[in-house]
Amino acid sequence: MNIPFSPPDIGEGEIKQVIEALKSGWITTGPKTKQFEREIAELCNTEKAVCLNSATAALELTLRILGIGEGDEVITSSYTYTASASPIAHLGAKIVLVDTQKDSLEMDYDKLEKSITEKTKAIIPVDIAGIICDYDRIFEIVEKKKNLFKASNDIQKLYNRIIVVSDCAHGIGAQRKGKMAGEWADFTTFSFHAVKNLTTAEGGAAVWKNKKGLDDDDIYKQYQLLSLHGQTKDALHKNSLGAWEYDIVAPYYKCNMTDIMAGIGLAQMKRYPELLERRQKIIAKYNEAFKDFPIMLLNHKDEEHISSGHLYLTRIKGIDEKTRNEIIIKMAEEGIACNVHYKPLPMLTAYKNLGFDIKNYPNAYDFYQNEITLPLYSKLTDEQVNYIIEKFKKIVGEYIQ
Repeated sequence: MNIPFSPPDIGEGEIKQVIEALKSGWITTGPKTKQFEREIAELCNTEKAVCLNSATAALELTLRILGIGEGDEVITSSYTYTASASPIAHLGAKIVLVDTQKDSLEMDYDKLEKSITEKTKAIIPVDIAGIICDYDRIFEIVEKKKNLFKASNDIQKLYNRIIVVSDCAHGIGAQRKGKMAGEWADFTTFSFHAVKNLTTAEGGAAVWKNKKGLDDDDIYKQYQLLSLHGQTKDALHKNSLGAWEYDIVAPYYKCNMTDIMAGIGLAQMKRYPELLERRQKIIAKYNEAFKDFPIMLLNHKDEEHISSGHLYLTRIKGIDEKTRNEIIIKMAEEGIACNVHYKPLPMLTAYKNLGFDIKNYPNAYDFYQNEITLPLYSKLTDEQVNYIIEKFKKIVGEYIQ
């Protein structure tokens, strides 16, 4: 067999939507993008959503709306992809990385609490694999440290505490304690990249909780300005007869979503419940096959939560990086593409150059060195899943007997 790691699940509905966009004349931001925003907000139980060209852009623009910049500190996990941290650097703020809990992908919340200073303006938890973090604990810490917070603008004064901005790139559609991804953090950012559960090829979105005193229309307008060069009128509204006039209020950025992308997203949204259901069925098959096998698995579903089923991470405790990589190569020789999520940020050149050292993040390194991610996507057949299970148990068994 030849089983890729994570191909997109694209059908006739997505193709039809793209053709519609191409024929309509609206191939940039237009009516499909606005409709997609409304459907994202409905899924997340929020008043509004804004669509952009990536989750990275969504995260960066959110931090800019919050007025974070030089002299500020933003905390995130050491165990994540660079997109969780690079927007902090783009703003000139200081990146503060926190180690994970032992045998966990979540930040060590005790260390998170100790990392907070008077300069801390935001925390970026990472919902890896589509499993929502313990936001109850995070907000408990935020309230406990409220006395240290020093607001430097009106929106920060409104919160009067550290603002929680979720990197939920993996998690749209996930639930915890009856609340959807998007309802937990103050602001939540999603990814619709090609490998994500719900894709627009490239793309992302931001949603935010309605807070007393927060003007949703104004927040939406700020995202629009930041993503369209600071222009006061987008192409959709400029297209009205005689309505060409516009202004540029600041020299901002260009990171809007197009209607071609949004069309794919609209078709995906119609299918999303069944796509999530298929992922959970595959997870259940994996879990059943590995229940007596000496590897560590993530908890994707229990009475309190259900993940979006984005990634199936496994840990083969007791092996090192070299052995882990040998297993991945042997799986590839059997036609199965596996991956690793993630190489901790302090191991990467960019973050080493910022002064980070993996020795200070032992739990993150311990998780990384023996982690292997198996294919998990809606197009996988039961036959392919069974083949993956068979080969993985055989190959791993050679190393852990």
